[in-house]
Amino acid sequence: MKKEVHPPHTIHSISEMHELLKIPKPDHPLVSFVNLSNISCSFSDNLKTVIYDFYTVSIKRNFKGKMKYGQHYYDFDEGVMTFMSPGQIISTEVDEDTLVNGSMLVIHPDFIQSYALAKNIKDFTFFSYAVHEALHLSEKEEIMITGIMQNIEQEYLSSIDAFSQDVMISHIELLLNYCNRFYNRQFLTRKSANNTLLAKLETLLSDYFESDKVQQFGLPTVAYLSEQLNVSPNYLSDMLRSLTGQSTQYHIHNKIIEKAKELLTTTSLSVSEMAYQLGFEYPQSFNKLFKSKTNVSPLEFRSSFN
Repeated sequence: MKKEVHPPHTIHSISEMHELLKIPKPDHPLVSFVNLSNISCSFSDNLKTVIYDFYTVSIKRNFKGKMKYGQHYYDFDEGVMTFMSPGQIISTEVDEDTLVNGSMLVIHPDFIQSYALAKNIKDFTFFSYAVHEALHLSEKEEIMITGIMQNIEQEYLSSIDAFSQDVMISHIELLLNYCNRFYNRQFLTRKSANNTLLAKLETLLSDYFESDKVQQFGLPTVAYLSEQLNVSPNYLSDMLRSLTGQSTQYHIHNKIIEKAKELLTTTSLSVSEMAYQLGFEYPQSFNKLFKSKTNVSPLEFRSSFN
């Protein structure tokens, strides 16, 4: 018998989340601090895939076993952090007897609405990484993060006064800035795996332009490349910036220019024909990109070889 597929269940409020997790009501309607050891890993089928309408920052400690990270598996005994933003689909597949140790900070967008963080939080791109692209902390980093999380928890449990929200948001900003730093460290410490990913990206782009995919699907997109490489778009761009200083889109453009130069010097195709062959809908767009990258037009580049 075919297993019934349940659509994602949207959890609209933090109070609803507490109720579904069977833990006491939150002390604040727009922010919560949850001890993960108080949560049962047993979920009904209709709650194994959910969508939160808020941000979560979680740290799991003493994690034992293997976790998939991109295309590879790694063993981790240190702190593992994950970040979720409103609207993301979260799927849970764990053994019912799994013991989870750690904490989760839950932030409703309305809690930060009147602060600069509401605008700046989108700059913390790790909120849209995939779960397998978690942040893996060293012992020193875990101590630092745990200390900040404890300060947030203490403020959360304290009596509310005129400064409570300001102080808590300051702690949250500090937490996210440290996480940003540690993620960039992680790109470097996993340089070997990431260099492999970079090589796969280059091969993927070359194959794309050598095949009929350009005529079928047009120019390659960041979403397409990240899907083929089994990483999220933001993770791919952040990893590439760490290794090369450039985004995924930059690498796509470089491959287009490389292929365009080849066609300009080895064929008699017109610029319009070449533009269509490279996946551009309008020749003007190709001309504009080529000139922005080389400081000359395609025809000027070709004439320099004659």
